[in-house]
Amino acid sequence: MSGNVEFAYPYVLYLLLLMPLMLFWYWKKNQIKSPDIIFSSLKIFKGISATLRERLRHLPAALRVLGISFLIVALARPQSFTSGEKIYTEGIDIAILLDISGSMLAEDFKPNRLEAAKEVIDNFIKGRTNDKIGLVVFQSKSFTQCPLTIDYSVLRTLLKEVKSGIIQDGTAIGTAIANGVNRLKNSKSKSKVIILLTDGVNNSGEIDPVTAAQIAKKFGIRIYTIGVGTIGTAPFPYQTPFGKRYTNIPVEIDEDILKQVSKITGGKYFRATDKKKLEEIYKEIDKMEKSRIEVTSYKHASELFYKWAALGLIFILFELGLTKTYLRRLP
Repeated sequence: MSGNVEFAYPYVLYLLLLMPLMLFWYWKKNQIKSPDIIFSSLKIFKGISATLRERLRHLPAALRVLGISFLIVALARPQSFTSGEKIYTEGIDIAILLDISGSMLAEDFKPNRLEAAKEVIDNFIKGRTNDKIGLVVFQSKSFTQCPLTIDYSVLRTLLKEVKSGIIQDGTAIGTAIANGVNRLKNSKSKSKVIILLTDGVNNSGEIDPVTAAQIAKKFGIRIYTIGVGTIGTAPFPYQTPFGKRYTNIPVEIDEDILKQVSKITGGKYFRATDKKKLEEIYKEIDKMEKSRIEVTSYKHASELFYKWAALGLIFILFELGLTKTYLRRLP
């Protein structure tokens, strides 16, 4: 941001040219003024130092000129303009759709995909300020873990409680999108967003992802899709009588469908192969969405004439006070 000062009525400043004339008139007036008492010689006053009142005799004139000068500047109406100031017009309504299917326990992300996703989402929530955010989780079915809210402490608590296995296993991407649309369709916000994170292929639910995306488009909802999982296979833990064991499972993400869903709604598809990449994706989405509602005001004015007017009045009142008291002239 950068700032500068401008005047609404700059032509008023030409009145400042009168100030040197006022000073000249004051000097001339004191030069031609006749003395009250005439002495044949000033030698008798030699060695007598001037009193404080004599030294300050020109102060009222100086105060008057300064006071009038400040008032002239105030009349010109100085204004401070800030360029590049970021103004957020309103918040965004965001529905976060989180896949909690069994495959999200794979440990190609540490400690696993689900916990890594929860941590990144938690940081994303902490970075928002006045946005309404809701949380939808899905496996073979979908349900709302938290409706749209600005109470981020409640939202983050409910996010921490999310775990896999609370619904029958499966991946109902289309149903999850429909649920997110239902959360956002009545929103009055100009920016409505779904962020969908999954590691699989749509294999459950009553509605397919493309149809759900077309419905989202009708309500002006943008969908960002994120596919999580390494390339190839990922270690998946399972319990045995001898403790935890691992097996490598293939990473199968229906990227074509996720890309199509995003394209239909004007969003974007991302692929996260590790936790660091996932963090970068959420940061990119954060920047993209903030830029959509960010207005740059290159002419945001702040009035400054109050200060100049106040200074002018203070100097003039000070001058009047001195001339009526300490520096008062005898008639």
